[in-house]
Amino acid sequence: MAALKIKKGDKVVVLSGKDKGKTGEVTKSFPKDSKVIVSGVNVATRHRKPTQANPQGGLERTEAPLHVSKVAHVTADGKPTRVRFEIQDGKKVRVAVKTGEKIDG
Repeated sequence: MAALKIKKGDKVVVLSGKDKGKTGEVTKSFPKDSKVIVSGVNVATRHRKPTQANPQGGLERTEAPLHVSKVAHVTADGKPTRVRFEIQDGKKVRVAVKTGEKIDG
């Protein structure tokens, strides 16, 4: 299991699937499963019956996880880029492949 190159708080764009081209922020990541949850993307709808806890019932919309290979980091100009790790000043940092800009800090 390698470290994910996409982290919580990153701006990403979806590369494939029904939500292709949509952008959003990573709200949660699951490194063991190599999945991330992106806000406003891959929204799953469930029909809920009324219960005592939720007497109204109705539709419940939640964001489902996406595989990390389906998303790419977004650069400052809004284009997708891959991410690589480099050692700078003795620290491991993430760097955008297209622009060479440092992503962390």
